[in-house]
Amino acid sequence: MTPKQAADPSGWKTAFAHTLRIPPARIKHLNPIQRSVDARASKVKIRLKAEVFIDEQPAEIRKITRKTFADVSHKPPVIVVGAGPAGLFAALTLIENGLKPILIERGKDVKARKFDIAQINREHIVNPDSNYCFGEGGAGTYSDGKLYTRSTKRGNVGNILEILVAHGAADDILIDSHPHIGTDKLPAIVGAMRQTILDAGGEICFNRRISDLIIQNGKIRGVVDKNGNSCEAQAVILATGHSARDIYDLLQHKGLALEAKSFALGVRAEHPQELIDGIQYHHSPRDPYLQAASYSLVKQIDGRGVFSFCMCPGGTIVPAATEAGQVVVNGMSNSRRNSPFANSGIVVQIEPADIAHLSGFGAFAGLEFQRQVEDACWRAAGMRQAAPAQRITDFTKGVNSSSLPDCSYYPGIVAAPLHEILPPFVAGRLRQAFVEFDKMMKGYHTSEALILGTESRTSSPVRIPRNPDTLEHVGLAGLYPCGEGAGYSGGIVSSALDGVNCALAAVKKIKR
Repeated sequence: MTPKQAADPSGWKTAFAHTLRIPPARIKHLNPIQRSVDARASKVKIRLKAEVFIDEQPAEIRKITRKTFADVSHKPPVIVVGAGPAGLFAALTLIENGLKPILIERGKDVKARKFDIAQINREHIVNPDSNYCFGEGGAGTYSDGKLYTRSTKRGNVGNILEILVAHGAADDILIDSHPHIGTDKLPAIVGAMRQTILDAGGEICFNRRISDLIIQNGKIRGVVDKNGNSCEAQAVILATGHSARDIYDLLQHKGLALEAKSFALGVRAEHPQELIDGIQYHHSPRDPYLQAASYSLVKQIDGRGVFSFCMCPGGTIVPAATEAGQVVVNGMSNSRRNSPFANSGIVVQIEPADIAHLSGFGAFAGLEFQRQVEDACWRAAGMRQAAPAQRITDFTKGVNSSSLPDCSYYPGIVAAPLHEILPPFVAGRLRQAFVEFDKMMKGYHTSEALILGTESRTSSPVRIPRNPDTLEHVGLAGLYPCGEGAGYSGGIVSSALDGVNCALAAVKKIKR
């Protein structure tokens, strides 16, 4: 279809009837399955796949609604630490299987959390327990809400999307090839999920950062929060996210196994959205029925991948630091994706061998590497939440930028030599990659584009090892490391799937 045709569902039957060479009246029902943008030719098309019912109605037209669960308030409890996607979906799965979740979150509820986020943008003050990474809904709530995943073998992706729709997401996410909710819509959805958990008899505790684990005879028996409050259960699902560095310190203090893993670090690149539209859609301004264009780039440079990450068309760059003394950037888009800017992380794959000079930090070598780069960007920005920035063309030439174009990053930007601030093996690969990317997207390497430092929280550099069969920690029965913070997922949907799987593993053991 043309973008205009695809934007009007009332005309879909006519389009399918034309393809099938039958009168539209013979189509009694149309069930859309997948929708995607095809921009390979000069004229952009929308491809739509659907089930078509000819001369008959389907046996059942399913409507997605919120489930009503049996009360679990007096059932055996399971502690879930962290109310991001892994924790929320773990809690819902526990309820569905007749157990009571006690969801413990270090940050605030999704509504109160936005005031701390505003404080970062306006006052450059970071609350270490409530920010873009910590709080109800996790990092994804206030940093975009993209739902695309390749983790289709981990579980039922469709079920995750349907639960989101049941709690208020637009049903477009069920058919779009790259589904997206938007930062403006996610808080209400997260709040609705909280209400489902509470209505079923689950508990949710905010402002309770975990400071200790209760361990007896090689088994976990509960947790203790920063105020000394304890909570006991037969199992603990640890879904604390990739930036909860204090949790890694706690696990190490308890003598529990941790291991280093690969991760990525780099910058966030921002272009005028109109420029990206022109490259991807072969025409600018874009068709008004098309959404802002996105891109995906990857290139091997000197044996390491350099790739785009969390691309946000029509988006905004946001500050993602979780404590004072660091500058971390991320990206987000609202549901309409109507910002005049397009931004994406451009990051370099980092293996433990690349940071062998930090081997004295053991499993925490990657964490220390992140800290050093984040601190360097903090100092380059004048020790505040402004971000060091440079035109892409100046970065590749290795010269300072004498001026900077407009930028979406609210705390502000400071001209700084990122080619010197970033570690040489990172900066060198990025400089080569930007030139190579221009061959893939002519016009990408332009003085109109900015890069900001640093994009360092793409994933955790630490893995909490678990038994592949039981999903329990290899050294502590009853502890289920889960999601991005444990090193087993990346993004909202894959984290949700891991939360479901860990919850089912806990259910299986408790009921046995």
